[in-house]
Amino acid sequence: MRHVGWVAGGAAAVLVAAGAITYAVADGDDSGMRAPAADSADAGFARDMAVHHQQAVEMSYIVRDRTKNTEVRRLAYDIAQTQANQRGMLLGWLDLWELPKVSADPPMTWMGMGDMASGKDGSLMPGMATNTEMKRLGTLDGKQAEVFYLQLMTDHHKGGIHMAEGCVDKCTVGVEKRLAQGMVASQQSELDLMADLLDQRGAKPRD
Repeated sequence: MRHVGWVAGGAAAVLVAAGAITYAVADGDDSGMRAPAADSADAGFARDMAVHHQQAVEMSYIVRDRTKNTEVRRLAYDIAQTQANQRGMLLGWLDLWELPKVSADPPMTWMGMGDMASGKDGSLMPGMATNTEMKRLGTLDGKQAEVFYLQLMTDHHKGGIHMAEGCVDKCTVGVEKRLAQGMVASQQSELDLMADLLDQRGAKPRD
């Protein structure tokens, strides 16, 4: 039941955040800027980061049920809540702009990386875990689950930071650029924390 409550609480937060940010943009809080084009960096970032965030949320829910360690569970909870919230904002903007949430172009085309973004075994963008890795995470327990989660999420954050920096450089909607800047700062802080947690477990990030 606690798992259900966690999901429900996260969903409520997403709706509130997405609604607030949508109305802020709709009311002209972003200097009256017009909706971006479907092939713009703003739209591309919103679409791709929403997908990227969804996997981080899934990984965090998985490890939450595979360990009893308070520190890792707290980190997983924070990542799941933050990224579910941000995902709601990104999808809310696409709705506001009346743009599709799925593009025929490869992921990260807006960054000029469409020809090398998609990997194998379900890894759609740099840093994303493969289908095999996601399945493996669900089979581990305790310290092994903690280490593998921290390694996967370290890779995930590095890929996310690269994308967010791309939006800071290329996006034109001010509120979205500010969200991307916040992602860079918060995920870098979490990278430092995860490095410490790995070190405590005698492990290191993957190369």
